[in-house]
Amino acid sequence: MTRTDAAAPPAADTRLRVRTVPVDETAPLVPRLDPRHPLLWMRRGEGMIGLGEVLRIETAGRDRVERAADGWRRLAAAADVDDRVGLPGSGLVAFGAIAFADESAATSVLVVPEIVIGRRDGRAWVTRIELLDATSGASTAAAAARVELPEPAPKRDVPRVRFSPGAMPPEAYMAAVADAVGRIDDGRFEKVVLAREIVGHLQEDAGLRAALAKLADDYPDTWVFAVDGLIGASPETLVRVDHGTVSARVLAGTASRGSDATSDRAQAARLADSPKDRAEHALAVESAVATLAPHTARLDASPEPFTLQLPNLWHLATDLKGTLGDGSSSLDLVAAVHPTAAVAGTPREVALRAIAELEGFDRGRYAGPVGWIDADGDGEWAIALRCAQVSPDGMVRAYAGCGIVHDSVAADELAETDMKFRPIVEAFGAPPPSPPIP
Repeated sequence: MTRTDAAAPPAADTRLRVRTVPVDETAPLVPRLDPRHPLLWMRRGEGMIGLGEVLRIETAGRDRVERAADGWRRLAAAADVDDRVGLPGSGLVAFGAIAFADESAATSVLVVPEIVIGRRDGRAWVTRIELLDATSGASTAAAAARVELPEPAPKRDVPRVRFSPGAMPPEAYMAAVADAVGRIDDGRFEKVVLAREIVGHLQEDAGLRAALAKLADDYPDTWVFAVDGLIGASPETLVRVDHGTVSARVLAGTASRGSDATSDRAQAARLADSPKDRAEHALAVESAVATLAPHTARLDASPEPFTLQLPNLWHLATDLKGTLGDGSSSLDLVAAVHPTAAVAGTPREVALRAIAELEGFDRGRYAGPVGWIDADGDGEWAIALRCAQVSPDGMVRAYAGCGIVHDSVAADELAETDMKFRPIVEAFGAPPPSPPIP
Protein backbone atom coordinates (compact mmCIF):
# COMPACT_ATOMS: atom_id res chain seq x y z
CA MET A 1 0.00 0.00 0.00
CA THR A 2 1.32 3.43 -0.98
CA ARG A 3 0.73 6.75 0.77
CA THR A 4 0.99 9.91 -1.31
CA ASP A 5 1.01 13.47 0.00
CA ALA A 6 -0.40 15.51 -2.86
CA ALA A 7 1.67 18.51 -1.75
CA ALA A 8 4.17 16.87 -4.07
CA PRO A 9 2.66 15.30 -7.16
CA PRO A 10 2.27 11.53 -7.18
CA ALA A 11 5.44 10.00 -8.52
CA ALA A 12 5.50 9.96 -12.31
CA ASP A 13 5.90 6.18 -12.21
CA THR A 14 2.80 5.63 -10.04
CA ARG A 15 0.45 3.75 -12.35
CA LEU A 16 -2.69 1.78 -11.70
CA ARG A 17 -4.36 -0.98 -13.68
CA VAL A 18 -8.15 -0.96 -13.29
CA ARG A 19 -10.55 -3.63 -14.56
CA THR A 20 -14.33 -3.41 -14.07
CA VAL A 21 -16.64 -6.23 -15.14
CA PRO A 22 -20.38 -6.78 -14.74
CA VAL A 23 -21.49 -9.57 -12.42
CA ASP A 24 -24.78 -11.16 -11.51
CA GLU A 25 -26.76 -9.36 -8.84
CA THR A 26 -24.69 -9.48 -5.66
CA ALA A 27 -25.84 -10.02 -2.11
CA PRO A 28 -26.51 -6.87 -0.05
CA LEU A 29 -23.41 -4.71 0.15
CA VAL A 30 -23.05 -4.08 3.88
CA PRO A 31 -22.60 -7.76 4.93
CA ARG A 32 -19.52 -7.92 2.68
CA LEU A 33 -17.77 -5.00 4.39
CA ASP A 34 -14.45 -5.37 6.14
CA PRO A 35 -15.67 -4.99 9.76
CA ARG A 36 -12.43 -3.35 10.90
CA HIS A 37 -11.69 -1.04 7.97
CA PRO A 38 -14.98 -0.52 6.13
CA LEU A 39 -15.22 1.54 2.95
CA LEU A 40 -18.85 2.28 2.05
CA TRP A 41 -20.99 4.68 0.06
CA MET A 42 -24.65 3.73 -0.19
CA ARG A 43 -28.21 5.01 -0.34
CA ARG A 44 -31.38 2.90 -0.65
CA GLY A 45 -29.27 -0.24 -0.92
CA GLU A 46 -27.31 0.99 -3.95
CA GLY A 47 -23.73 2.19 -4.03
CA MET A 48 -20.41 0.51 -3.47
CA ILE A 49 -18.01 -0.94 -0.94
CA GLY A 50 -14.24 -1.07 -1.04
CA LEU A 51 -12.00 -3.90 0.16
CA GLY A 52 -8.30 -3.58 0.83
CA GLU A 53 -6.19 -0.53 -0.01
CA VAL A 54 -3.84 0.05 -2.94
CA LEU A 55 -2.81 3.60 -2.07
CA ARG A 56 -4.01 6.78 -0.46
CA ILE A 57 -3.52 10.50 -0.99
CA GLU A 58 -3.29 12.44 2.27
CA THR A 59 -3.33 16.23 2.59
CA ALA A 60 -3.77 18.87 5.28
CA GLY A 61 -4.01 22.62 5.60
CA ARG A 62 -5.80 25.40 3.77
CA ASP A 63 -5.36 23.98 0.26
CA ARG A 64 -5.95 20.34 1.24
CA VAL A 65 -8.84 19.81 -1.21
CA GLU A 66 -7.08 21.48 -4.13
CA ARG A 67 -3.95 19.39 -3.60
CA ALA A 68 -6.00 16.20 -3.32
CA ALA A 69 -7.83 17.09 -6.55
CA ASP A 70 -4.53 17.82 -8.32
CA GLY A 71 -2.94 14.59 -7.13
CA TRP A 72 -6.00 12.61 -8.16
CA ARG A 73 -6.03 14.13 -11.66
CA ARG A 74 -2.44 13.04 -12.23
CA LEU A 75 -3.04 9.58 -10.85
CA ALA A 76 -6.20 9.07 -12.92
CA ALA A 77 -4.58 10.38 -16.12
CA ALA A 78 -1.83 7.75 -15.89
CA ALA A 79 -4.13 4.84 -15.02
CA ASP A 80 -4.87 1.98 -17.38
CA VAL A 81 -8.67 1.68 -17.05
CA ASP A 82 -10.87 -0.95 -18.66
CA ASP A 83 -14.46 -0.26 -17.55
CA ARG A 84 -17.05 -2.55 -19.12
CA VAL A 85 -19.96 -1.22 -17.04
CA GLY A 86 -19.95 2.57 -17.45
CA LEU A 87 -22.11 3.46 -14.45
CA PRO A 88 -21.40 6.06 -11.75
CA GLY A 89 -18.94 4.37 -9.41
CA SER A 90 -17.52 1.86 -11.88
CA GLY A 91 -13.94 2.09 -13.13
CA LEU A 92 -11.27 3.80 -11.03
CA VAL A 93 -12.64 5.35 -7.84
CA ALA A 94 -11.36 6.70 -4.56
CA PHE A 95 -13.32 7.08 -1.33
CA GLY A 96 -12.67 10.43 0.34
CA ALA A 97 -13.06 12.23 3.67
CA ILE A 98 -11.97 15.85 4.13
CA ALA A 99 -11.22 17.65 7.40
CA PHE A 100 -13.60 20.47 8.26
CA ALA A 101 -11.12 23.17 9.25
CA ASP A 102 -7.91 24.43 7.67
CA GLU A 103 -6.06 24.08 10.96
CA SER A 104 -7.47 20.64 11.89
CA ALA A 105 -5.05 17.97 13.08
CA ALA A 106 -7.10 15.41 11.12
CA THR A 107 -5.77 14.47 7.70
CA SER A 108 -7.87 14.61 4.56
CA VAL A 109 -7.71 11.40 2.60
CA LEU A 110 -8.53 9.73 -0.71
CA VAL A 111 -8.43 5.94 -0.38
CA VAL A 112 -8.08 3.73 -3.47
CA PRO A 113 -9.24 0.18 -2.62
CA GLU A 114 -8.04 -3.07 -4.16
CA ILE A 115 -11.57 -4.26 -4.91
CA VAL A 116 -14.82 -2.37 -5.37
CA ILE A 117 -18.18 -4.11 -5.37
CA GLY A 118 -20.95 -1.88 -6.70
CA ARG A 119 -24.63 -1.90 -7.45
CA ARG A 120 -26.75 0.73 -9.22
CA ASP A 121 -29.94 0.75 -11.31
CA GLY A 122 -30.35 -3.00 -10.98
CA ARG A 123 -26.84 -3.75 -12.27
CA ALA A 124 -23.81 -4.95 -10.33
CA TRP A 125 -20.07 -4.93 -10.94
CA VAL A 126 -16.67 -5.73 -9.49
CA THR A 127 -13.59 -3.55 -9.99
CA ARG A 128 -10.04 -4.73 -9.30
CA ILE A 129 -7.31 -2.09 -8.92
CA GLU A 130 -3.59 -2.94 -8.99
CA LEU A 131 -0.42 -0.90 -8.62
CA LEU A 132 1.88 -1.45 -11.58
CA ASP A 133 5.65 -1.79 -11.40
CA ALA A 134 7.27 1.36 -12.81
CA THR A 135 9.81 -0.44 -14.99
CA SER A 136 8.14 -3.61 -16.19
CA GLY A 137 4.50 -2.56 -16.11
CA ALA A 138 3.72 -5.79 -14.24
CA SER A 139 1.35 -5.82 -11.33
CA THR A 140 2.95 -5.35 -7.92
CA ALA A 141 -0.26 -6.63 -6.35
CA ALA A 142 -0.94 -9.67 -8.47
CA ALA A 143 -2.59 -11.32 -5.53
CA ALA A 144 -5.46 -8.88 -5.94
CA ALA A 145 -6.46 -10.66 -9.12
CA ARG A 146 -6.81 -13.88 -7.15
CA VAL A 147 -8.72 -12.47 -4.19
CA GLU A 148 -12.10 -14.11 -3.80
CA LEU A 149 -15.00 -11.90 -2.85
CA PRO A 150 -15.95 -12.37 0.78
CA GLU A 151 -19.13 -14.22 1.60
CA PRO A 152 -21.78 -12.05 3.25
CA ALA A 153 -21.36 -12.16 7.01
CA PRO A 154 -24.28 -13.18 9.23
CA LYS A 155 -26.12 -10.36 10.94
CA ARG A 156 -24.89 -9.60 14.44
CA ASP A 157 -25.93 -7.31 17.26
CA VAL A 158 -24.73 -3.73 17.20
CA PRO A 159 -21.69 -2.99 19.36
CA ARG A 160 -22.42 -1.56 22.79
CA VAL A 161 -20.84 1.83 23.41
CA ARG A 162 -21.56 4.00 26.42
CA PHE A 163 -21.23 7.67 25.47
CA SER A 164 -20.43 10.57 27.75
CA PRO A 165 -20.04 14.31 27.11
CA GLY A 166 -16.80 15.30 25.41
CA ALA A 167 -15.03 18.65 25.23
CA MET A 168 -18.36 20.53 25.02
CA PRO A 169 -20.69 19.23 27.78
CA PRO A 170 -24.35 20.35 27.76
CA GLU A 171 -23.89 23.28 30.15
CA ALA A 172 -20.93 24.60 28.17
CA TYR A 173 -22.85 24.20 24.92
CA MET A 174 -25.76 26.26 26.22
CA ALA A 175 -23.34 28.96 27.35
CA ALA A 176 -21.69 28.98 23.91
CA VAL A 177 -25.09 29.33 22.22
CA ALA A 178 -25.96 32.27 24.46
CA ASP A 179 -22.59 33.87 23.69
CA ALA A 180 -23.17 33.38 19.95
CA VAL A 181 -26.63 34.96 20.12
CA GLY A 182 -25.10 37.96 21.89
CA ARG A 183 -22.53 38.36 19.12
CA ILE A 184 -25.26 38.10 16.48
CA ASP A 185 -27.27 40.78 18.29
CA ASP A 186 -24.14 42.94 18.29
CA GLY A 187 -24.00 42.63 14.49
CA ARG A 188 -20.79 40.58 14.27
CA PHE A 189 -22.36 37.90 12.05
CA GLU A 190 -25.78 36.60 11.00
CA LYS A 191 -25.44 32.89 11.75
CA VAL A 192 -22.96 30.46 13.26
CA VAL A 193 -23.17 26.68 13.51
CA LEU A 194 -22.07 25.35 16.89
CA ALA A 195 -21.43 21.67 17.53
CA ARG A 196 -20.69 19.48 20.50
CA GLU A 197 -19.15 16.03 20.82
CA ILE A 198 -19.78 12.89 22.80
CA VAL A 199 -17.21 10.15 23.31
CA GLY A 200 -17.21 6.42 23.95
CA HIS A 201 -15.09 3.34 23.43
CA LEU A 202 -15.60 0.38 21.11
CA GLN A 203 -14.85 -3.03 22.58
CA GLU A 204 -11.91 -4.84 21.02
CA ASP A 205 -13.99 -7.65 19.52
CA ALA A 206 -16.66 -5.38 18.01
CA GLY A 207 -16.51 -4.43 14.34
CA LEU A 208 -18.25 -1.55 12.60
CA ARG A 209 -20.26 -3.61 10.11
CA ALA A 210 -23.24 -4.04 12.46
CA ALA A 211 -23.36 -0.32 13.26
CA LEU A 212 -23.34 0.52 9.54
CA ALA A 213 -26.03 -2.08 8.88
CA LYS A 214 -28.27 -0.42 11.46
CA LEU A 215 -27.69 3.01 9.97
CA ALA A 216 -28.55 1.65 6.51
CA ASP A 217 -31.68 -0.08 7.79
CA ASP A 218 -32.94 2.85 9.87
CA TYR A 219 -31.97 5.71 7.52
CA PRO A 220 -32.19 4.30 3.98
CA ASP A 221 -32.74 7.71 2.34
CA THR A 222 -29.46 9.13 3.64
CA TRP A 223 -25.94 8.66 2.36
CA VAL A 224 -24.55 5.91 4.59
CA PHE A 225 -20.76 6.11 4.50
CA ALA A 226 -17.56 4.74 5.95
CA VAL A 227 -14.13 6.13 5.05
CA ASP A 228 -10.96 5.73 7.12
CA GLY A 229 -12.87 5.28 10.39
CA LEU A 230 -15.43 8.02 9.69
CA ILE A 231 -18.91 6.49 9.65
CA GLY A 232 -22.35 8.05 9.43
CA ALA A 233 -25.64 8.60 7.66
CA SER A 234 -25.84 12.06 6.10
CA PRO A 235 -29.04 13.54 4.67
CA GLU A 236 -27.22 16.40 2.94
CA THR A 237 -25.70 16.18 -0.55
CA LEU A 238 -22.88 18.70 -0.76
CA VAL A 239 -22.35 18.28 -4.50
CA ARG A 240 -22.81 15.62 -7.18
CA VAL A 241 -21.26 15.71 -10.66
CA ASP A 242 -22.36 13.29 -13.37
CA HIS A 243 -21.31 13.88 -17.00
CA GLY A 244 -21.55 17.66 -16.80
CA THR A 245 -24.61 17.87 -14.55
CA VAL A 246 -24.16 19.26 -11.05
CA SER A 247 -26.63 18.94 -8.18
CA ALA A 248 -26.74 19.64 -4.46
CA ARG A 249 -29.19 19.59 -1.56
CA VAL A 250 -29.17 22.30 1.12
CA LEU A 251 -30.54 21.48 4.58
CA ALA A 252 -31.01 24.07 7.31
CA GLY A 253 -33.87 24.29 9.79
CA THR A 254 -34.89 21.35 11.97
CA ALA A 255 -37.91 20.11 13.92
CA SER A 256 -38.63 16.93 15.85
CA ARG A 257 -41.08 14.33 14.57
CA GLY A 258 -44.54 14.22 16.11
CA SER A 259 -45.79 11.43 18.35
CA ASP A 260 -48.61 10.53 15.94
CA ALA A 261 -49.66 11.36 12.37
CA THR A 262 -51.58 14.50 13.33
CA SER A 263 -48.84 15.99 15.49
CA ASP A 264 -46.23 14.96 12.93
CA ARG A 265 -47.97 16.93 10.19
CA ALA A 266 -48.28 19.87 12.58
CA GLN A 267 -44.53 19.75 13.30
CA ALA A 268 -43.73 19.82 9.59
CA ALA A 269 -46.12 22.71 9.01
CA ARG A 270 -44.64 24.70 11.91
CA LEU A 271 -41.16 24.18 10.51
CA ALA A 272 -42.22 25.30 7.03
CA ASP A 273 -43.79 28.47 8.49
CA SER A 274 -41.12 29.24 11.10
CA PRO A 275 -39.54 32.68 10.46
CA LYS A 276 -36.41 31.60 12.39
CA ASP A 277 -35.91 28.40 10.40
CA ARG A 278 -36.77 29.98 7.05
CA ALA A 279 -34.28 32.77 7.68
CA GLU A 280 -31.57 30.28 8.63
CA HIS A 281 -32.40 28.22 5.55
CA ALA A 282 -32.29 31.22 3.23
CA LEU A 283 -28.77 32.05 4.38
CA ALA A 284 -27.61 28.49 3.62
CA VAL A 285 -29.20 28.49 0.15
CA GLU A 286 -27.77 31.90 -0.69
CA SER A 287 -24.29 30.67 0.29
CA ALA A 288 -24.57 27.49 -1.80
CA VAL A 289 -25.78 29.35 -4.89
CA ALA A 290 -23.07 32.00 -4.58
CA THR A 291 -20.29 29.40 -4.50
CA LEU A 292 -21.65 27.06 -7.18
CA ALA A 293 -22.90 29.62 -9.70
CA PRO A 294 -19.46 30.72 -10.97
CA HIS A 295 -18.78 27.13 -12.07
CA THR A 296 -22.07 26.56 -13.89
CA ALA A 297 -23.63 27.62 -17.16
CA ARG A 298 -27.03 27.31 -15.49
CA LEU A 299 -28.14 26.71 -11.90
CA ASP A 300 -31.74 26.27 -10.74
CA ALA A 301 -33.11 26.02 -7.21
CA SER A 302 -36.37 24.72 -5.78
CA PRO A 303 -38.79 27.66 -5.83
CA GLU A 304 -39.62 27.14 -2.14
CA PRO A 305 -37.94 25.06 0.57
CA PHE A 306 -39.67 21.76 1.22
CA THR A 307 -39.86 19.66 4.37
CA LEU A 308 -37.67 16.57 4.25
CA GLN A 309 -38.84 13.71 6.44
CA LEU A 310 -36.30 11.54 8.24
CA PRO A 311 -37.07 8.88 10.85
CA ASN A 312 -36.09 11.13 13.75
CA LEU A 313 -36.68 14.70 12.53
CA TRP A 314 -37.84 17.11 9.83
CA HIS A 315 -35.52 19.37 7.83
CA LEU A 316 -36.14 22.33 5.56
CA ALA A 317 -34.54 21.45 2.22
CA THR A 318 -33.77 23.06 -1.14
CA ASP A 319 -32.46 21.20 -4.18
CA LEU A 320 -30.05 22.82 -6.65
CA LYS A 321 -29.39 21.50 -10.15
CA GLY A 322 -27.40 22.89 -13.04
CA THR A 323 -24.95 22.39 -15.87
CA LEU A 324 -21.20 22.74 -15.40
CA GLY A 325 -19.67 25.57 -17.35
CA ASP A 326 -15.94 25.27 -16.61
CA GLY A 327 -15.11 21.57 -16.57
CA SER A 328 -14.67 21.40 -12.81
CA SER A 329 -14.33 18.00 -11.18
CA SER A 330 -16.45 17.07 -8.19
CA LEU A 331 -13.44 17.75 -5.92
CA ASP A 332 -12.93 21.17 -7.53
CA LEU A 333 -16.52 22.00 -6.57
CA VAL A 334 -16.00 20.61 -3.08
CA ALA A 335 -13.10 23.04 -2.69
CA ALA A 336 -15.35 25.90 -3.87
CA VAL A 337 -18.38 25.24 -1.66
CA HIS A 338 -16.89 23.92 1.59
CA PRO A 339 -17.66 24.94 4.25
CA THR A 340 -21.25 25.93 3.50
CA ALA A 341 -23.34 28.24 5.62
CA ALA A 342 -25.31 25.15 6.70
CA VAL A 343 -22.32 23.90 8.72
CA ALA A 344 -20.29 27.08 9.31
CA GLY A 345 -22.39 30.25 9.21
CA THR A 346 -22.60 33.66 7.56
CA PRO A 347 -20.38 35.54 6.80
CA ARG A 348 -18.24 32.44 6.46
CA GLU A 349 -14.83 33.66 7.64
CA VAL A 350 -16.25 35.49 10.66
CA ALA A 351 -18.37 32.46 11.56
CA LEU A 352 -15.37 30.14 11.30
CA ARG A 353 -13.43 32.28 13.74
CA ALA A 354 -16.37 32.19 16.14
CA ILE A 355 -16.56 28.39 15.87
CA ALA A 356 -12.87 28.10 16.77
CA GLU A 357 -13.39 30.38 19.77
CA LEU A 358 -16.67 29.00 21.09
CA GLU A 359 -16.51 25.24 20.47
CA GLY A 360 -13.11 24.59 21.95
CA PHE A 361 -12.41 21.31 20.13
CA ASP A 362 -11.18 20.09 16.76
CA ARG A 363 -14.11 18.92 14.62
CA GLY A 364 -11.83 16.63 12.65
CA ARG A 365 -13.78 15.42 9.63
CA TYR A 366 -17.20 16.16 11.14
CA ALA A 367 -19.13 18.53 8.83
CA GLY A 368 -16.44 18.10 6.18
CA PRO A 369 -16.98 16.58 2.73
CA VAL A 370 -17.23 12.80 2.45
CA GLY A 371 -17.83 10.79 -0.72
CA TRP A 372 -16.09 9.45 -3.81
CA ILE A 373 -14.53 10.54 -7.10
CA ASP A 374 -13.85 8.63 -10.34
CA ALA A 375 -11.24 8.88 -13.08
CA ASP A 376 -13.27 11.49 -14.98
CA GLY A 377 -13.69 13.69 -11.91
CA ASP A 378 -17.35 12.79 -11.47
CA GLY A 379 -18.49 11.83 -8.00
CA GLU A 380 -20.89 12.23 -5.11
CA TRP A 381 -20.04 14.15 -1.95
CA ALA A 382 -22.12 14.66 1.17
CA ILE A 383 -21.53 16.68 4.31
CA ALA A 384 -20.35 14.38 7.09
CA LEU A 385 -23.28 14.72 9.47
CA ARG A 386 -24.89 12.23 11.90
CA CYS A 387 -21.44 10.74 12.11
CA ALA A 388 -18.64 9.51 14.33
CA GLN A 389 -14.90 9.10 13.93
CA VAL A 390 -13.61 5.77 15.21
CA SER A 391 -9.88 5.76 15.94
CA PRO A 392 -7.63 2.67 15.72
CA ASP A 393 -7.65 2.35 19.52
CA GLY A 394 -11.45 2.09 19.54
CA MET A 395 -12.24 5.64 20.68
CA VAL A 396 -15.56 6.83 19.19
CA ARG A 397 -16.20 10.54 18.84
CA ALA A 398 -19.67 11.55 17.64
CA TYR A 399 -20.75 15.05 16.68
CA ALA A 400 -23.91 17.12 16.28
CA GLY A 401 -24.47 20.83 15.71
CA CYS A 402 -27.12 23.51 15.18
CA GLY A 403 -27.39 26.75 13.29
CA ILE A 404 -27.53 29.65 15.72
CA VAL A 405 -29.37 32.83 14.68
CA HIS A 406 -30.59 35.88 16.59
CA ASP A 407 -33.69 34.24 18.10
CA SER A 408 -32.09 30.90 18.99
CA VAL A 409 -32.86 29.55 22.48
CA ALA A 410 -30.00 27.66 24.13
CA ALA A 411 -32.12 24.88 25.65
CA ASP A 412 -33.88 24.28 22.32
CA GLU A 413 -30.58 24.06 20.46
CA LEU A 414 -29.26 21.56 23.01
CA ALA A 415 -32.38 19.43 22.52
CA GLU A 416 -31.84 19.59 18.75
CA THR A 417 -28.31 18.22 19.10
CA ASP A 418 -29.73 15.26 21.04
CA MET A 419 -32.09 14.55 18.13
CA LYS A 420 -29.15 14.67 15.73
CA PHE A 421 -27.06 12.34 17.91
CA ARG A 422 -29.78 9.71 17.78
CA PRO A 423 -28.70 7.87 14.57
CA ILE A 424 -25.17 7.31 15.83
CA VAL A 425 -25.92 6.49 19.47
CA GLU A 426 -28.57 3.97 18.39
CA ALA A 427 -26.20 2.46 15.81
CA PHE A 428 -23.80 1.85 18.70
CA GLY A 429 -26.53 0.55 21.03
CA ALA A 430 -26.54 3.46 23.46
CA PRO A 431 -29.23 5.85 24.79
CA PRO A 432 -28.91 9.62 24.22
CA PRO A 433 -26.08 10.97 26.39
CA SER A 434 -27.29 14.30 27.77
CA PRO A 435 -28.44 14.54 31.38
CA PRO A 436 -31.49 16.72 32.10
CA ILE A 437 -30.69 20.41 32.34
CA PRO A 438 -32.04 21.98 35.54
